[in-house]
Amino acid sequence: MAGTPLEGSADGFADIASQLDYPMFIVTAFDGEERSGCLIGFATQSAIDPARFLVALSNKNRTYRVASKAKHLAVHVLTPADRELAALFGEHTGDDIDKFDRCSWHEGPHALPVLDGPRAWFVGRILETFTTGDHGGFLLEPERGELRGDLDRLMTFKSVGDLDAGHGA
Repeated sequence: MAGTPLEGSADGFADIASQLDYPMFIVTAFDGEERSGCLIGFATQSAIDPARFLVALSNKNRTYRVASKAKHLAVHVLTPADRELAALFGEHTGDDIDKFDRCSWHEGPHALPVLDGPRAWFVGRILETFTTGDHGGFLLEPERGELRGDLDRLMTFKSVGDLDAGHGA
C-alpha cells in the first residue's frame, strides 16, 4: 500500500541468509606452479545460453590467491558421500598442508586437479573476476565435465555447519 512505512530490521537479511541451505562444492585451481582447493557454498549457474557459472572464493584463503593467477577452475559437486572430502577441503588450509596428498585425484583438463570421489565435476575458463566484498567472484565458461552418478541428494551448507573453517570468512 502506498505511503506505508517500511517494515523489517537491519538484521533482516542476516536472519534470512541464516535459514538458506546452499549446495556445497569443492573448487580446485592450478596457476601453472601451485595447486589449491577449498570447500565453497557461494556458487550458482548464472546463465543458460551461453552457459555460465559463478563461484565466490573467500579472499582470505590460499585457493583465492592461486585462482587469481589461474585461467581455469574445476568445480566438484558434492553429495553426502563426500563428507570426508568436505572436511579435508573445508577444515584445513593449503597454507599448512597439501590437501592433495590426503585424497585421490588426477590431473584433468588444463592440468587442474580433479578429485576422484565426487559424482560430478566440470572445468570452466575464467571469463571475469570481481570483488563481492570479502569474496572474489569468478565467472566461468564451462568447457568440460563429467557426471559419474545421480545427483539426487546434494551436500548442503547445513550438513557441514559443524566443520571448523580453515580460514575465517
